[in-house]
Amino acid sequence: MAVPPSDPAPPPRKSLLDIYSRLREAFGHQGWWPASSALEVVVGAVLTQNTSWRNVEKALRRLHQASPTGLDAADILRMPEADLADLIRPAGYFNVKARRLRAVMVYLSKTWGGRPEAMGEAVARGEREPDALRRELLAVHGVGEETADSILLYAAGLPTFVCDAYTRRVFTRLGRLPEGDRYETMRRMFMDELPLDAGLFNDYHAQIVRLGGSHCRPRDPECGTCPLRPCCDHGRRVTTVKNS
Repeated sequence: MAVPPSDPAPPPRKSLLDIYSRLREAFGHQGWWPASSALEVVVGAVLTQNTSWRNVEKALRRLHQASPTGLDAADILRMPEADLADLIRPAGYFNVKARRLRAVMVYLSKTWGGRPEAMGEAVARGEREPDALRRELLAVHGVGEETADSILLYAAGLPTFVCDAYTRRVFTRLGRLPEGDRYETMRRMFMDELPLDAGLFNDYHAQIVRLGGSHCRPRDPECGTCPLRPCCDHGRRVTTVKNS
């Protein structure tokens, strides 16, 4: 009778910086987020909820076509909500997202003159604290934790780590996160272990997105060629079973 293969010994635990180095070596610098302005980052962060970036790009093109002199918060707020919803239709849930987008633009206009980057400038001058800004964004209609962190990191240039479904999948499989961990637990892992560096956080999240799309897929992950396989609980188990 064949003896089923035993689970391989768990791989050595790697630091978050070691994991980032492996990803950076494999994929190179990612140059994320793909947007032409800080305001476009904010719009994209709202529109990308529950849809692909490809669909967001279609919606962004339609918004730019409706604002030939350059998209800004005032343009969005001048649009009737029904017209805005129609323009962002490719992003899905367009009526809901139109209300959310208008709420974010109201906040930016009233508090920051429509300039998301002004949040980072205020922190640099010592006038505001990043955690306070995060709480303000979370109080805006339709802004959840991932959206708030995306705005703060990619539009305002502040060091807060963005977590998403890719982050949860990759780091659960690596054995660094329990299944179903809360968003804030994930974020704190990165915030506590890594240097507080917006550039590092930016590229690290982009590397995770790249890995999640190319190797660490929900089904049929490509573990054999994954740059993290030597330090991944899931990858070692999968390749051991396949080779037995």
